[in-house]
Amino acid sequence: MPFCNRRELLMNAGAGFGSLALHWLLGRDGVQAAPSPGVNPLAARAPHFAPKAKNIIFLFMFGGPSSIDLLDPKPELEKWHGKPLKGFNAADNFFEDSKTTGFASPYQFAKHGQSGLDVSEKFPELAKHADDLCVIRSLHADNNNHRPAIFQMNTGFQQAGRPSFGSWATYGLGSESENLPAFVVMLDQAGGPFGGALNWSSGFMPAAYQGVTLRATGEPIADLNPPKNLSPEQQRARLDLLAKLNEKHLADNPGESSLAARIASFELAYRMQMNAPEAVDISKETEATKKLYGLDQKTTEPFGRNCLLARRMVERGVRFVQLYSGGGDAMGTSGWDAHSDVKQNHDVLCNRVDKPIAGLLADLKQRGLLDSTLVIWGGEFGRLPTAQGSKGRDHNPHGFTMWLAGGGVKGGMTYGATDEFGYKAVDHRVSVPDLHATCLHLLGLDHKQLTWRFMGRDMRLTDVSGEVIRDIIR
Repeated sequence: MPFCNRRELLMNAGAGFGSLALHWLLGRDGVQAAPSPGVNPLAARAPHFAPKAKNIIFLFMFGGPSSIDLLDPKPELEKWHGKPLKGFNAADNFFEDSKTTGFASPYQFAKHGQSGLDVSEKFPELAKHADDLCVIRSLHADNNNHRPAIFQMNTGFQQAGRPSFGSWATYGLGSESENLPAFVVMLDQAGGPFGGALNWSSGFMPAAYQGVTLRATGEPIADLNPPKNLSPEQQRARLDLLAKLNEKHLADNPGESSLAARIASFELAYRMQMNAPEAVDISKETEATKKLYGLDQKTTEPFGRNCLLARRMVERGVRFVQLYSGGGDAMGTSGWDAHSDVKQNHDVLCNRVDKPIAGLLADLKQRGLLDSTLVIWGGEFGRLPTAQGSKGRDHNPHGFTMWLAGGGVKGGMTYGATDEFGYKAVDHRVSVPDLHATCLHLLGLDHKQLTWRFMGRDMRLTDVSGEVIRDIIR
């Protein structure tokens, strides 16, 4: 009897009855939705309509930065400092030592730019770009615990296992770069966020769409380089032989569409070996550019280097770049989780990111890249207007701030509002699905059309909700 594999046995034995079960399993697991045979899953694809942006840089402040101390001033808290806050529900506290008394910001605010945008004293460099910022003050999320809140911001769902925002963008548009990953992630010096790689996972989509962690120093991508005793010519010969064998098998088994993605991934890995080292080599950047990002200062160098690499990534066609500020346990000064002392925490964290972020915006602008690059800043939630202990703030998913810049959004404006204390979003409320829908729209993607068939249902980043915030789009 000629050799046959398991799938062929199921197709032929018993009049093919076994293939019925296999068909159901493939449909349930979403395998049948994989790219067509012979098609590179990362090939550039046309958007649904004319886009405003081609790339996204998402600056994720892990731990939850305090909106009312940075971008949403609440002078009314001065009157309620140390007093039971009117209308506050103690059930919204996450920790037992959190109080119901008001806690005024330790920082001063001032108006900046022609727009008169209010920015905290902790962001003096970012404030110089006030007229480029679209500050959304009415975000709200669905969980006050870090892990599910981070998952929701990154994947649209509070549970792990869904494709990430970057994966959806990459699936929808492919990549403009043939030599680098389409979706790149850069972590904080302290480590990654809660949930780790699940935050940039491709979920039930093929692995081609997941984020690739890029290192700022040393080997840019883990296990990228071949063994030292393998010459480029030998490696090329091996890949060519493997490709011929895989292509023959693909021709004989056209239903195994995931094989096409594997062939493409082998070729991409080979090209990355040649190009990734150059992409992270900043030695040819001018000293003025390095200084712009704060690479001349110990405090700002780590995040500044990642911001500079983000510019180099989008310059080379990478579709989605995500940078994390904060990692590890998120507390202390490892992240923005300011439970014990919001001033001490934000003094350190703001000093690390202010100059690099301002440098990124300035550099993108002077190179003509800001119009085509959407920059997003924010965390998984904000902080409460009440005190935790004597100096800290607890988690607040009910009303917090994020900002967008470039990529087709209006600059020098605020959208939405929280109440007089910064406790809850009350005007033009923006959900996480609304934010995702808007960002996809700026990329030229209709969030309702961007779907993936899984477990008998057309899944999407925004699930069954999400409205584009058209008032902020140019």
